[in-house]
Amino acid sequence: MATLTVATCQFPVSADIRRNARYVRRQLRFAHEHGADVAHFPEACLSGYAGSDFSDYQGFDWSLLESVTCEILGLVARLGIWAVLGSTHPLTGKHKPHNSLYVVDSCGAIVDRYDKRFCAGGPDERSGDLAHYTPGDHATVFTINGIRCGALICHDFRYPELYRDYKRKEVQLVFHSYHAAHMSPETFAAVRAQVGDDLQRLNPGGTYPGITQPSTMTAAAAANHLWISCPNSSARESCWGAFFLRADGVVTGRLPRNRAGVLISVIDTEAPLYDSTAAWRSRAMNGILHSGTLVDDARSRRRTEL
Repeated sequence: MATLTVATCQFPVSADIRRNARYVRRQLRFAHEHGADVAHFPEACLSGYAGSDFSDYQGFDWSLLESVTCEILGLVARLGIWAVLGSTHPLTGKHKPHNSLYVVDSCGAIVDRYDKRFCAGGPDERSGDLAHYTPGDHATVFTINGIRCGALICHDFRYPELYRDYKRKEVQLVFHSYHAAHMSPETFAAVRAQVGDDLQRLNPGGTYPGITQPSTMTAAAAANHLWISCPNSSARESCWGAFFLRADGVVTGRLPRNRAGVLISVIDTEAPLYDSTAAWRSRAMNGILHSGTLVDDARSRRRTEL
């Protein structure tokens, strides 16, 4: 039996690196005390998120970020658990940094790094994430306790091709970190208004991120038969609280938004979960876009007749 205990962590991510680090250390200890094998954190949780938590990287204290990160790696090693840690990875010269997840093993070593591939923003790269970050170019696959894992970040959710690619790579659990938070009350209200007051009751979540991100994760889990951990920043206003999905698309736990917390989830990749697409998924991924057996029939070919 392949099992893994995951701590999906959320806290109010900010521009204050030391404050972020205190939350990370506290939640790592909580995760360890509650038997977690791995602690999973939000997007940019250690560095803060440019364009939301602070305006840009002018004057950013890279030395402080590195020293604090090293301290956290030491704590991970002492606790003996894994961590998937959101941060910013600097590049050379005038290149914008990566928006990254460091994959840290139970010895405190960075065994891989995922760089957000689909950074939001326009083609001129002067808006959204692309104003601050260089996109990545690779999938990240790693194994914890015999379970094959992958990583994604926030806006990557809009691209189902990434989930299909991880399924092809035989990934069983995706760590998908988010930062859909730190909106002013005025901005939060404006985003809700764009949805429309008459449609609020039909769309739990109320904002575009609150509607589309959890629902897309449910679809991704069920369509690909993957477990998914979804942490988010809880900085006010946060669009939704961290949650965890079984491979059949069922939410097994959820934290309230706007409040720090840790969600403990146990996955069992051999559990007999419902999967209506199991028989045909691999064929679809290989370009055979139907189930069953086709027949050669004239009435099938004549599509404009009764």
